[in-house]
Amino acid sequence: MGSIGPVPANPYPWPYDGTVDTTRTALLCIDWQTDFCGPGGYVDAMGYDIGLTRAGLPATARLLAHARSLGMLVVHTREGHQPDLSDLPANKRWRSARIGAEIGAAGPAGRILVRGEPGWEIVPEVAPAAGEVIVDKPGKGAFYATNLDLVLRTRGITHLILTGITTDVCVHTTMREANDRGFECLILSDCTGATDKGNHDAALHMVTMQGGVFGCVATADDVITATVK
Repeated sequence: MGSIGPVPANPYPWPYDGTVDTTRTALLCIDWQTDFCGPGGYVDAMGYDIGLTRAGLPATARLLAHARSLGMLVVHTREGHQPDLSDLPANKRWRSARIGAEIGAAGPAGRILVRGEPGWEIVPEVAPAAGEVIVDKPGKGAFYATNLDLVLRTRGITHLILTGITTDVCVHTTMREANDRGFECLILSDCTGATDKGNHDAALHMVTMQGGVFGCVATADDVITATVK
């Protein structure tokens, strides 16, 4: 137990209210799955460099250990669809097939983006510990068609620290959803990654516009240094 802040973030010292108890803060680890950052997964099958999506793993692992030492709420998310694909929109399936990585098709890591398959699992570097919350989602945002909002509000969470992949898609969508729900958000530049470095940088820059339209940007070490136990 402790407190965090102020974190030297961009565009303002985070959080806006100066400091926040770790009991009111959650660490979100978004979609650190083999399908997005492991060999033979969805991103790999699309032909993208998984080195870019894996870039945030070391800092995330370090921050995750720090959060656990403080007793912070840790939430892991996984994107994936039911084995019968009943929750897979037709256009999403069509787009994935068009680029050679059809969701539901067999691949080196099992059926692509299907719940229960090896590719759907979270990679060992940041695997959930016993008792940590896991939220399974069918789309990009972690609040859509999930119980995440209920979990956070039941625990009295008001502030979120976001890590994960990809910066410009699932992490950014979740941050936008959280901002609209009144959560004070901090995204970490070294704990995120995208399939394109330009997209990663642009997504982080967008957060800083309009005085912090969705929250703030910082690093794992910024958070760790600003923690008082």
